[in-house]
Amino acid sequence: MERREVPAVPAVSVLPVVPVVRRAGVGREEFLRDIYPQRKPVVLTGLELGPCTTKWTVDYLSQAEGAKEVKIHVSGVPQMDFLSKNFVYRTLPFDVFVRRAAEVKHKEYFLSEDERYYLRSVGEDARKDVADVRKQFPVLAGDVQIPEYFEKEQFFSSVFRISSAGLQLWTHYDVMDNFLIQVTGKKRVVLYSPRDAPYLYLSGSKSKVLDVDNPDLEKYPLFGKAKRYQCQLEAGDVLFIPALWFHNVISEEFGVALNVFWKHLPAESYDKSDTYGNKDPTAASRAIQILDRALKTLEELPEEYRDFYARRMVLRIQEKAYRDDYG
Repeated sequence: MERREVPAVPAVSVLPVVPVVRRAGVGREEFLRDIYPQRKPVVLTGLELGPCTTKWTVDYLSQAEGAKEVKIHVSGVPQMDFLSKNFVYRTLPFDVFVRRAAEVKHKEYFLSEDERYYLRSVGEDARKDVADVRKQFPVLAGDVQIPEYFEKEQFFSSVFRISSAGLQLWTHYDVMDNFLIQVTGKKRVVLYSPRDAPYLYLSGSKSKVLDVDNPDLEKYPLFGKAKRYQCQLEAGDVLFIPALWFHNVISEEFGVALNVFWKHLPAESYDKSDTYGNKDPTAASRAIQILDRALKTLEELPEEYRDFYARRMVLRIQEKAYRDDYG
């Protein structure tokens, strides 16, 4: 079967690219002592991940989990946009989906012969259950050894992902720490610090800037201020993505990955209805609601007063809540 492979996308950015640090053979103690407290992304290499990195061929994946139905994203364009929903959801048997995702051209398709596919596994009931590879894909789960760098009670979810070559996911942040385990294939990941949120034109947890390589700086002039971190993930690499770090991912080849999320805040900090790990902590949600009410109250004032007191509020927030040691 012909595989879809695309050349690496050239990194075109307004500011220089900062390479994400790569560290080989890092054990749990070293990770928790030297890497985790820095709250910056790091690519971990040389970890023992089990036989998945060699076993998970298209043929093996197709046979291992059979014809169970999976809900997938189907996109007629390379850059998927969650805000405009420029893709459709469809259902396919898992074995059929895997083979289609690995193809260059499709004899059978939903939108076009060169459409791309993306699977993000979900729980049995996506509204109530988190993704857990051990439950949704038990045969494949037996091939994976997840790095045990956090306590078992901190585990939140393990998200199984398969992408066609050339497919790019929108820039977004998650509220939990996670490992992106690249099992097969290659990915390019672009990341932005939480501190650069003011430059990313956010709508909820997602950036409106879809093309991070060639951004429209007339439409998004502040985007040029965002510092771009970047790494290439090969099969067997594990990317540590701290909570609140924005990330944009392109699959340079057909590939399989596993995201493992864990709770690094007290359990009660998180929204109990959150099954995806992307709802703001409950205290943050309450603060935003209070702010919205405050802004609504300011509308009772004339424009000059509204502007004056809004600026005072901003200064107060900066004084009380901003960190002064943000590197």
